[in-house]
Amino acid sequence: MAAILFAGSLLPGAFGGFCSGLEQLSLVLLVILFAILGYRWLVHRLLWTVRNRLIVTCLLMGLAPVVMFGTLAAIAAYLFSGQFATSLAIVALDQSLVRVRNTGDAFAVPITHTLKQNPQAHAITIPLFEESSLSVAEQKGFALSAWCNGHPLLLRTEEAGANLRQQKQQQAWFNAPLGHSALPAWLHAGFKGVVKDDDRLFLRTVTEMEADGNDVIVVASLPVDQSTLNDVATGLGTVKVSPSFNTQIDEPEPSRSAQRPAAHAKSEMSFNSLQGGTLVPASRFFDTRVFFTAPTHFVNWRDGAQVPALIGVISRPTLLYQRLFASSVRLGVIVRDALIGIALFFLLMEMLAFLMAVRLSRSITSSIAGLYGATMQIDRGNLAHRIHVERRDQLAALSTSFNTMAGSIEHLLGQQREKERIQSELAIAQEVQNNLFPHAPIALHGFEVHGVCKPARSVSGDYYDFIVGEEGVLCLALGDISGKGISAALLMASLHSAVRAYRFAGETLDDTLQPCEDAVPDPQAASDSASTFASPGKLLALLNRHLYSSTQPEKYATLFVAVYDSSTRRLVYSNGGQLPPLVLCADGSVKRLDCGGSVVGLLDGMSYEEATITLDPGDLLVAYSDGVTEPENEFGEFGEDRLLAIIRQHQNQPLGTISSQTMRALHSWIGTAEQPDDITLVLARQL
Repeated sequence: MAAILFAGSLLPGAFGGFCSGLEQLSLVLLVILFAILGYRWLVHRLLWTVRNRLIVTCLLMGLAPVVMFGTLAAIAAYLFSGQFATSLAIVALDQSLVRVRNTGDAFAVPITHTLKQNPQAHAITIPLFEESSLSVAEQKGFALSAWCNGHPLLLRTEEAGANLRQQKQQQAWFNAPLGHSALPAWLHAGFKGVVKDDDRLFLRTVTEMEADGNDVIVVASLPVDQSTLNDVATGLGTVKVSPSFNTQIDEPEPSRSAQRPAAHAKSEMSFNSLQGGTLVPASRFFDTRVFFTAPTHFVNWRDGAQVPALIGVISRPTLLYQRLFASSVRLGVIVRDALIGIALFFLLMEMLAFLMAVRLSRSITSSIAGLYGATMQIDRGNLAHRIHVERRDQLAALSTSFNTMAGSIEHLLGQQREKERIQSELAIAQEVQNNLFPHAPIALHGFEVHGVCKPARSVSGDYYDFIVGEEGVLCLALGDISGKGISAALLMASLHSAVRAYRFAGETLDDTLQPCEDAVPDPQAASDSASTFASPGKLLALLNRHLYSSTQPEKYATLFVAVYDSSTRRLVYSNGGQLPPLVLCADGSVKRLDCGGSVVGLLDGMSYEEATITLDPGDLLVAYSDGVTEPENEFGEFGEDRLLAIIRQHQNQPLGTISSQTMRALHSWIGTAEQPDDITLVLARQL
């Protein structure tokens, strides 16, 4: 495609230009494509072996500083060359200003002499000068004007015996318009600079002299045109002077009258761009174009304001080199030869360092080849393969370590298989335990419940359950098994099955219930719920007997059991050593459900008290394990007060939202530390 577009770019007209643009784009894409293909080949072919990688690394380590230094030197040389070129252009422009001033001073002498002889003279006759005496005055557009005490003077040349051509030429110098009939107010004596006058640039100087008390001002002016810039660009290349908003150097432009900005303020600061000089062809392949611009400013003749401008120069290194060593050509040759010699010396040192690096890499890659062969044997299952070690260096120590590692692999593989078996069994246990927790929504009129358990390890020792009975009766249970891990999870499963088994038991304990002092006994409610469930106190007594007789002496559980009747909105409960659940009443008060007894399964023959409370609409029951309030950080425990504050903040929101906000606060409190205990939270709300 690039070749076809190159052929199309040779055609004349707009089609050729369009093909030229597409050709450049296709070349960019071609470079990107070759870069990708080259990178793939470099990685998959050249850099596959360690030896080649080491060689490439040595090349990068050796060449990278050279490339960076060369790039930095090239950038610095380019900037220096550009700055040097613009400085030469500005100096040449200043030299032209000096010649204009000298010409103005030469004409000011006869004018002042005439006014000394005749102070009232309004017309001054100036003698003719030789053509070779004032070269600036011979240039096209040179103008000269004079004022005495602010009044313009009429300047004329001698007539008698004068050369007619020279007389007419010098007559054109005098009284040439300067854009205004009077001198501007800002003008001062000794002014010298480039001024903008009616969208044109002039080299203009002011000479002030005194003639018997009269102030004589002579203004010499030379337009800055292509011929002026040709003189400035001599030995440089191409020079362009343009406003600061037009920095492109190109072919001479047509009239800019139709392109002037509409804004008056901008037009005051604008002028026609000028370009002069010709860039010579390159003398060597590295004799590239050097383009640089420098900001400067001219003076607006109308009001003395500064006009921002740019001086741009396109040159070549050979031209700048000739200008730099114009006065000491011999020294320039010596400097050039010295730089070439130093570069050749550095190249020789780079080659020697590279050869030494390749030789050193061979001693490294031979050991790596042995390691590679050994790994292939291990991969095939030959764990008895060993590397023959002869040398005594770090690579030999690596080979010895590899032999030791090969002997340990078989043992580690056996341990890995055992670990995978245990992990599989833990995953099954976790899945079974998750099935023990209630998942389906509890359908109960006027009462909603929610529970969540987050194990500290793979399985949990905490327990909660919702058991729905007949006629709108619900049993809530929350417990915490002593310890963590597999043993606690197994005891939790036993407790779960026992609670569900005893819920339909009709067994009656001989022990009488001992109600709390502040509890209001309700025999009728206990009798109604006993038709389907055992009372919470009896249920805890049965569970205590069961765990005491079937577990080790140090094993026990804390358990809270409550029976809720939706028809009466009464909650009968008993607490066996569990952290007292809280009831956040709609009026803002808090009740603690702490009636019950000791932990379950530690002592035989325990009896448990039970109590009854009535839930009003809006009351919220909060039951939790010690994993909720006991996590610590540098500020102390999470605590019950912080738990209550979070729940109060979201009390009127859905139970799932309250639970998630509480878990989020706990996670933030624990931070990056390991979760210390199982976290279980049960919420219930009377609607």
